[in-house]
Amino acid sequence: MWSWDAFFSFLTDPQLIQGAWTTIWLTTVSMALALPLAVLVAVGRASRFRPVRLVTGFYVWLMRGTPLLVQLVIIYTGLPQLGLRLGVISAALTGLVLNEAAYLSEIVRAGVLSVPRGQSEAARALGMPPWKVFRVVVMPQALRVMVPPLGNSFNGLLKTTTLVSVISVEELLRRTQFAVQTNFRVLEGLTAAALYYLAMTTLWGLVQRWLEIRVGRGHQTGPTRGRRIKSAALPALEMETR
Repeated sequence: MWSWDAFFSFLTDPQLIQGAWTTIWLTTVSMALALPLAVLVAVGRASRFRPVRLVTGFYVWLMRGTPLLVQLVIIYTGLPQLGLRLGVISAALTGLVLNEAAYLSEIVRAGVLSVPRGQSEAARALGMPPWKVFRVVVMPQALRVMVPPLGNSFNGLLKTTTLVSVISVEELLRRTQFAVQTNFRVLEGLTAAALYYLAMTTLWGLVQRWLEIRVGRGHQTGPTRGRRIKSAALPALEMETR
C-alpha cells in the first residue's frame, strides 16, 4: 500500500537533496566542458584538411554509435587495464563530456551551416581574418538556430546523468536507491526522485525560454528603431513613386 508518510519522508530526505545538487552540478560542468569541444569538432568537420575531417568524423561516429553506458564502463573499468586510472567523478565527467560533445557538434555544425555563405564571404572581402569572421559574423547568427536544441540537450543531460550511478557516482538516483534500502518503500522513493527531476527540468525550461527570448531580441528591430527607419525611408519612397 502507498504510504504518504514515507513519500514525504523521501521528499525531504537530505540524501535526495544532496543527490539532486550533485545531478545539477554534474550536468552544468559536463555541458560547460562539452560545448567548447563541440565547437572544435564542428570546425574540424568543416576543415579543408582531409585528415582533420576524418578524425573528427570518426569521433562523432564512435561516440554517437555506442551507448553512453558502455562508454562509462569502459572508461571506469577498462582504461585501468591500459594503465590509465580515473576516479569516479573524473570518469563520469569524461564519459559525459565526450558523449555530449559528439551530439552538440552536430547542433553547432547545423547552426553554422544555416548562416548564408555570402555573410562570411562579405566579411572576408572586408579583410577580416577567418577567426574573426567566425566569432563576429557567423556565431551571433548561428546562435539563434543553436539555442533551442542546445537547451533541449541540457534538459536531456539532466536525466542522462542517472547512468553514472552504474559507476558509483552518488547522484540523485543512487542516493534514492540507498534511501530505499532502509525501509523498502521503492514506489514512494522513486516517485519522490521523479518529482525532483521534474522540478529541475521545469526550472531549466524557464531558463531556456528566457535565453531564447534574449538571443532572439538581439536580432529584432525594436519599435522605436523601426519607426525611425520607416520615417527615414518615406522621402525616398515618395520620390520613387513620383
